[in-house]
Amino acid sequence: MAEVIDAARGLTLDDARENANVRDAIEGFDVESRKSKDLAEREARLESECYVAWKKAREASDFEAYASILQDMFALKREVAATTRPDVCAAGEPYDGALDAFERGMIAQRLDSIFAATREGLDPLLKAVLAKKRATPEIDALHPALAFDHPGWKGSVEKQAKLSRRVATDLGFDFTKGRFDVSTHPFTGGACPTDVRITTRYSDGNWLEGFAGTVHEVGHALYEQGRACDAVGDGLPVSKALSMGTHESQSLLWERMVLQSRSFWIYATPLCGSALNQGAFILLDGVVPLTNRTHRFHEAFPHTKDASPEDFYRAVNRVQPGLIRVEADELSYPFHVFLRYDVERALFAGELDVATIPQKWNAFMKERLDVDVSDDASGVLQDIHWSFGAVGYFPSYTLGAIMAAQIYAAAEDKLPGLSEKISKGEFAPLREWLRTEIHEVGSTYASPDDLLRSVTGDGIDPKPFLDYLRAKYSELYGLN
Repeated sequence: MAEVIDAARGLTLDDARENANVRDAIEGFDVESRKSKDLAEREARLESECYVAWKKAREASDFEAYASILQDMFALKREVAATTRPDVCAAGEPYDGALDAFERGMIAQRLDSIFAATREGLDPLLKAVLAKKRATPEIDALHPALAFDHPGWKGSVEKQAKLSRRVATDLGFDFTKGRFDVSTHPFTGGACPTDVRITTRYSDGNWLEGFAGTVHEVGHALYEQGRACDAVGDGLPVSKALSMGTHESQSLLWERMVLQSRSFWIYATPLCGSALNQGAFILLDGVVPLTNRTHRFHEAFPHTKDASPEDFYRAVNRVQPGLIRVEADELSYPFHVFLRYDVERALFAGELDVATIPQKWNAFMKERLDVDVSDDASGVLQDIHWSFGAVGYFPSYTLGAIMAAQIYAAAEDKLPGLSEKISKGEFAPLREWLRTEIHEVGSTYASPDDLLRSVTGDGIDPKPFLDYLRAKYSELYGLN
């Protein structure tokens, strides 16, 4: 194998995608070959042990019991980064090597600039929204039927599952090339574009959890099902997702810009109440098209029949800072990422003692989100990522949100009447545009910046993201 790779070094081909295959094959080989058998074994063993320790510590809400092995994990990840990506680390700082594993071409110095601009824009907006909520509590009051504790949602898991399957189908998930199941934590996986697996979870105490989780994971799945399957791409490096942030941009685009739009709820509200069908009827075994558009839709959640699209729109965009990252609204969510980025970067640099993480964590949550952390389980121990060595992963979530706003703005420019199409449940134009511009492109470009320039004209830029949030939440909370 080494001989083949060496022969490919310096090779330049006429086709950009073939060049990308060569580039990524060399890079992948170099990264893995630098890792000794001893280092690989220590990494695998520690990741297994650390996960078990995290799980026990979380159950007991006892960070102290986890601190020592977490210290070992960060020490090992520093060693892995320095060993496998020596040039990246030498040019900047050790954390750059960990970051590069998830976000190719991204370094901490650049990320500092992106996140600083994002924080600067978000902080006054969030404070203004929270001040308006305190002064005018009724401004984001939920329609009674949409409250999570409404009895109409109790025992509704089966109905939620049917609704999620319908929406997944409408968005374009191809059930002939994938599965849709339930798991404790939603995820997307699968071996190839013709075998894509997604999961979500349902709760009769939170109707939005399963619904939003479905749309989010379908966004990931559409990326996977849309990857190139031709001779150059199928199974080769160029067909792979460009970065975790790029992948998250696709799930967040569908979850945030689509699901959390007014247009979407013009389409979706009738699906939740007792309403006229718009083209399909849900059965236990799948979705069957109907020719008679006046056929009555099944009564999914009849208690919501007097809730308007505007009621649903306001409910899914309610700003309510909380302890848990995965439950956060889109305005406060980036602060959860900023905290984790600050902590793991400081740990990586040896500038933060592991034992003091809870204090730093709890102080940040109070200062930035005015949230009191009651215990370690809902604070520093809530995420699984560090326990299996995913150091450098968290920034991808907010980078993905920033990219999603840029990409969606470009889609609106390229697809006239997009909002109206979404209100009618016509998702194909957006889906196919994304397939052409993002999914099939895969890893052709060297970095997400290059990909974005091809689609939007600019590299990663938080301004469209901030503009989107300011416009939406200033209008929702009457800040203008």
